[in-house]
Amino acid sequence: MRNQLHVTAKEQETAVLVAVPAWRQTDEKTKEYLDELAFLTETVGAKTLKRFIQKLDKPDMRTYVGKGKLEEITAYVKEHKVDMVIFDDDLSPSQVRNLERELEVKIIDRSLLILDIFALRAQTATARAQVELAQYRYLLPRLTNMWTHLSRQKGGGVAMRGPGETEIETDRRIVRDKITLLKEKLEKFDKQNYEQRKSRSGIVRVSLVGYTNVGKSTLMNLLSKSDVFAENKLFATVDATVRKVVIDNIPFLLSDTVGFIRKLPTKLIESFKSTLDEIRESDLLLHVVDVSHPSFEEHIAVVNETLKDIQSAEKPVILVFNKTDLYMEQREQELREEHPDARPDIAELGSSYMAREHTPAVFISAANKTNIDELRRVLLEHVSRIHFERYPNNAPPQE
Repeated sequence: MRNQLHVTAKEQETAVLVAVPAWRQTDEKTKEYLDELAFLTETVGAKTLKRFIQKLDKPDMRTYVGKGKLEEITAYVKEHKVDMVIFDDDLSPSQVRNLERELEVKIIDRSLLILDIFALRAQTATARAQVELAQYRYLLPRLTNMWTHLSRQKGGGVAMRGPGETEIETDRRIVRDKITLLKEKLEKFDKQNYEQRKSRSGIVRVSLVGYTNVGKSTLMNLLSKSDVFAENKLFATVDATVRKVVIDNIPFLLSDTVGFIRKLPTKLIESFKSTLDEIRESDLLLHVVDVSHPSFEEHIAVVNETLKDIQSAEKPVILVFNKTDLYMEQREQELREEHPDARPDIAELGSSYMAREHTPAVFISAANKTNIDELRRVLLEHVSRIHFERYPNNAPPQE
């Protein structure tokens, strides 16, 4: 009986990561960026076996890395039967072709990896159409060689979701036609979404924004008492989710939106117009930050830059420093080295440079429900101001 059984489980795909950091970039920063790339790789279900780093003045125009490093990567890939090589930057079509010729495995750059995660996460018809449009826009200039690249691994896998999964497209005209059809479909969705947003135009609208995996969905569930999907993986939320929230009889709409990330593909930003419209049309932004992350300041800058790209940088913002429980654990370890009995307190964050440089700022732990009452107080203060400006007759009498 045992001999008649067949294994149907698919083996986990394996990957190696490659980065060419600038000379002035520190080793710590390079490690952090590759940690993020490894997290992206894990999110799509692949296992990272090794990392390759080569410092160059600029990436090689032909193969991204130098000849010696490419030989080193090739030898490792063949010896360990690696399924794919993932690069922390975008590759040109010629670089993809040259690397495929040398390595004879799937070549994935950062944008394609992020697009694959979005394809995995998209649940609604709108989100799926947005991701598919971004994929086709990405693939069009790479069409000549990319389709054979995508068809090399039978049975799916990373970079196999969506376009190219069931047949090999060889005609640019067909791909352009699909892009046109998807644009038309999204225009219809945009009109529907616009009508929905217009129908609730009188109510104050608040959007959660932030770097990916900072806890926006957890906070959304906490404030709205809903069950938005939340997971400790990148881009757990792709579809915009809107919930009505009432604090002290003041109603407002709270939106959970897609997380931003370093080097977010431009094509993806262009395609996710309807989702990003939730941010553009909001009255107030809750910018959630993972304060326990060593590069949270860079994450703030990335989000601010993205908000500028989508014409939303001038909106009122409350900075919400989340995951203070993890931050306090790190801080306690630091203090114990000098003062064994020292215990950090969340109150000290209120007088820190983070609070001084970012006003208004609230420090919370959504997972532990720490300081949520203070967040509700600050949020109510800002929402009430907007609400009573919009409905002055409802304003409480002045004392």
